[in-house]
Amino acid sequence: MIHHFEVDGVPAVFTQRPGRLSAGLVFRVGQADETLARTGVTHLVEHLALHRQGVADYHFNGATGNLHTHFHLDGSEQDVSSFLLGVCQSLARLPMDRLETEKAILRTEEAGRSTGPAEAMGLWRYGAQGHGLVSYPEWGITGLGPQDVQQWADTWFTRGNAALWVAGERVPAGLRLPLRPGPRMPVPAVPSVLPATPAYFNGGTGQVLFDAVLPRGAATSLYASGLERELFQALRQEGGYSYTATAGCAHRGDGWSVVTALADALPEQQDAVLGGFLDVLARLEAVGIAQHDLDAIRSRADEAYLLPEADAERLPHYAADLLSGLPLRPVEELRAELWAVTAQDVHTIARQAPAAGLLRVPLGRRADWAGYTAAPTASTSAVAGRRHRSRAKDGPDLVISSEGVSLVDAEGALTVRYDSCAAVLSWPDGGRRLIGTDGISLELEPACFTVDVQSLATVDAAVPAAAVVRMPARGARPVPKAGAAAGPADAGPATAAPPFGRGQRFALAAMTTAAWLWGTLAVFMVLGEAGQPGLGAADWAVVGFTWVVEAALVWSVVKRRRRRSRAAAPSPR
Repeated sequence: MIHHFEVDGVPAVFTQRPGRLSAGLVFRVGQADETLARTGVTHLVEHLALHRQGVADYHFNGATGNLHTHFHLDGSEQDVSSFLLGVCQSLARLPMDRLETEKAILRTEEAGRSTGPAEAMGLWRYGAQGHGLVSYPEWGITGLGPQDVQQWADTWFTRGNAALWVAGERVPAGLRLPLRPGPRMPVPAVPSVLPATPAYFNGGTGQVLFDAVLPRGAATSLYASGLERELFQALRQEGGYSYTATAGCAHRGDGWSVVTALADALPEQQDAVLGGFLDVLARLEAVGIAQHDLDAIRSRADEAYLLPEADAERLPHYAADLLSGLPLRPVEELRAELWAVTAQDVHTIARQAPAAGLLRVPLGRRADWAGYTAAPTASTSAVAGRRHRSRAKDGPDLVISSEGVSLVDAEGALTVRYDSCAAVLSWPDGGRRLIGTDGISLELEPACFTVDVQSLATVDAAVPAAAVVRMPARGARPVPKAGAAAGPADAGPATAAPPFGRGQRFALAAMTTAAWLWGTLAVFMVLGEAGQPGLGAADWAVVGFTWVVEAALVWSVVKRRRRRSRAAAPSPR
């Protein structure tokens, strides 16, 4: 059973078990509470708070997630008391002499971190804010000073924003948690930047990824397990296309869950994996999970609740739910809900999943044939302002106004408005990268445009000061010449031309058809005129005009196809 109590005003939960003692202190703060310009500040606080623990004979660690930061350990009663007291005292006065060293450690940690499904999907669903920040580097730590970091700790790592869990034979006597007073922080809003779902985007070469936001509950968890079962059977056992075909369900902290599924593929098997993956989603949407499969999945889930360690394993999640304002439900209630779920309940979730889905397909593939809409990679409009021509042949022009900045060409625009600017990366050589909260980013390299210093100064003055991230110096960059392509910053992704959307694809198809038909007409005119005696200059002028029009049509098609090729490169998001 799980017992509730308090330590120095901090709500706590305890379950009794023989043997080892484990404990953790959870705070309702994570990366989703930060801004893009200050990403990494919570992680930095976590590292600094643990530094004074030094080298210990017991196991301890910290973890920073989207919504929670967790300090935990296994040890004796004295170890638990000393560790938790030390963390609380460090949070009150972080060791700022260690600040730059911990920043370097965080950069090293980030360099070795692999990209998971959440990192791949976050910015496409949520943009450069909230739950989407997991997709970005921890750019913010570079400019953080001692006062910034301590202020963040004083605001978020407080008594009212913490919860304790303990699993062992008893709660250590004399346990103290001397935290600063402060309020419970609500879970941040979760805006979506997708105008419509189901949606898809291109990325990576070796995996198909899918996620869907669905109501939290046993039916959704069972659906995720059933999806994994079907994917494994279809893509590995029967098709032999994938090594990994899996799915999982994670609570988002606001009463909703995210079901995530992935399947890997060799280049030559990507079409088969994508088709098989979508077939599984469609089949579950149509007929649901068979009763015998549901029974097997449910029995396995129920076994986890009956393990001796079940209550102890649930305590960290229990504490996190307490801080998120979610109902705290005993095992008996969870088991009752599990067994009350019917095949029809799971089928209802299966019908909702594709409609709420976001799909990542390998580069060069599409999913509009399956009813998925391409996620936006360009802005819906450009700002109206002064236009600065590109020095690069066929490059987009720069438009600067009092509202924001746009890169514009004949096919579309990338726009970041000042009032929705998540961050501006600023390099000492004058280069800037503006990133909007919708995830759209654009490179502003002064040498690439016919732009004056005064216009650039208006951008710097209009951008919110809190959004500016001062970046370290980068390698020497060649100055672009007229007619030469302007390369992107060596510290980040290329500035892509506004991408090739549905309207542009239709225009290309129409232009290609027109060029083909007009060319056919021109050929017949030449053959017809050549067979007529006594042709005059006016007749041949008509023929010549026909071919001039054909050349213009062909050139337009060529330019648009080049534009489509550029749009197939990694997007500005």
